[in-house]
Amino acid sequence: MVLLSTVNEDGTPNLAPMSSVWWLGRTAVLGLGMSSHTVANLRRTGECVINAVPSSMVDHVDRIALLTGSVDVPPHKAARGYTYEPDKFGAAGLTPIDSHLVAPPRVAECPLQFEATVTAIHPIGGEEASLCAIEVETVACHGEETVMVDGGDRYIDPERWDPLIMKFCEYYGRGSNLRPSSLAEGWEMPALAPRIPLGAGFA
Repeated sequence: MVLLSTVNEDGTPNLAPMSSVWWLGRTAVLGLGMSSHTVANLRRTGECVINAVPSSMVDHVDRIALLTGSVDVPPHKAARGYTYEPDKFGAAGLTPIDSHLVAPPRVAECPLQFEATVTAIHPIGGEEASLCAIEVETVACHGEETVMVDGGDRYIDPERWDPLIMKFCEYYGRGSNLRPSSLAEGWEMPALAPRIPLGAGFA
């Protein structure tokens, strides 16, 4: 799970939670809906910051799960409970700080931040695509000592770094469900199944 920061047409920052992101070397691929305000910002400016979110920040993420930076909320989002919010940082209770090489701000509370520039946008699903894969190149990385391997600033320590993970619209960290999800409610996802002890039911 990451918070993707971009810049709006009026120069203000936008902040969007997203769960579809993966890396190959310095290239990250972002999976987004074509109609999203974030995609419009990325097309226009070609810049973003990928702020990696620890599981401890789940409440901040959920506060903006059903918010959009689009003044005209798309009908399919309005039907799921999305509303317009011009100040996503404020709504999330997070702090914007200046980036080094791109215009969008970083999220101060996120211990890992990756400044990036857009290299390609690929529609997914043919001529009437509603989704896209956006390739971005990482141009600057920032990591707090608290999540890095001792004595260096190059490698993330997998024992110290506990990422927030979204599984089917639900929030997870350290293998456990962390809290009720506004997104899951808005998208009318099925209720979570009763918890079954690991290994139960196997002979």
